[in-house]
Amino acid sequence: VVIFDEIQYLKDWEVHMKDLVDNYPNIKFIASGSAAAALRLKSKESGAGRFSEFMLPPLTFYEFLSFLGEDDSLISRVGSLDYAAKDIDALNIRFVDYLNFGGYPEAVLNPLIRENADQFIKNDIIDKVLLKDLPSLYGISDIQELNKLFSFLAYNAGKEASLENISKESGLAKQTIKKYIEYLESAFLIIKLSTVDENCRTMKRERNFKIYLNNPSMGAALFAPVNHDEPDKIGHLAESAIFSQWQHSPNFRQLRYARWRNEGEVDIVYLRSPDDRPRWIGEIKWSDRLSAHFADETKSMKTLLQKHPGIDSAFFTTKTISRSFTLDNRVVTAYPS
Repeated sequence: VVIFDEIQYLKDWEVHMKDLVDNYPNIKFIASGSAAAALRLKSKESGAGRFSEFMLPPLTFYEFLSFLGEDDSLISRVGSLDYAAKDIDALNIRFVDYLNFGGYPEAVLNPLIRENADQFIKNDIIDKVLLKDLPSLYGISDIQELNKLFSFLAYNAGKEASLENISKESGLAKQTIKKYIEYLESAFLIIKLSTVDENCRTMKRERNFKIYLNNPSMGAALFAPVNHDEPDKIGHLAESAIFSQWQHSPNFRQLRYARWRNEGEVDIVYLRSPDDRPRWIGEIKWSDRLSAHFADETKSMKTLLQKHPGIDSAFFTTKTISRSFTLDNRVVTAYPS
């Protein structure tokens, strides 16, 4: 096995790699790099049939706990696929830590980096991609524009957006925004989520969408780490964190969010192939309002369930509540985020 790290810095690496693969059939070659967009672009151009591509997403919350050696002390298995918190308050404290620095193995495992996780994430990861990798790959001359847009998107992660309102707020042209969003997606800094209406149909002309951070820790690095007594800030980052857990799934690209008139919205809708009909839905919350305001909190979910009898499961996340309830004659499971 021969491993090349940060291979994107070698000119014409894909040509050399192709020659090596052809000439040394008994050796396995592995190329890794932090400039994900560059690797993907070059491997598709020259490596057809020779290169297998693997994307390593940020650590999941479970992996974060496992790296800390706390998975067994905080989580118990209930049945074959279900889990429960042994101490939900302790688990929530660790979840906030995960939001602040938990996506990157080095920040989790190294106490010195953990103390300055925001600096490590911003300097070693975000700035490297924004200031070096993307400009060199796509020939971006105005780096400040790209930086400004990413900061704006990160600050508003999880909120519905459109090219029009981003342009109005940021002062950038709509075509520039559209192009830069594609670049930021290809670099795995952001995830763009498309919308469907209450009939779970995709709009012919996409007006609105949501932007999530590929890793919630980037939000804490850009602005400030969140504290346990800031539920609104935690809520937005938690939505990014929970959504990003599905990056490991081959069905990740089948996820949408639903939005319609009269303020109706459901955070996650999974459309099964090939008919693109909804199979399961979910709401992400960092609160326990479900107990005191059940009708209001479940109103949008109930609308979708009534319209789509084919939805066979639904979930609702909370801060501490675990229970099941019935909505439109179907079982909805509530879990702590």
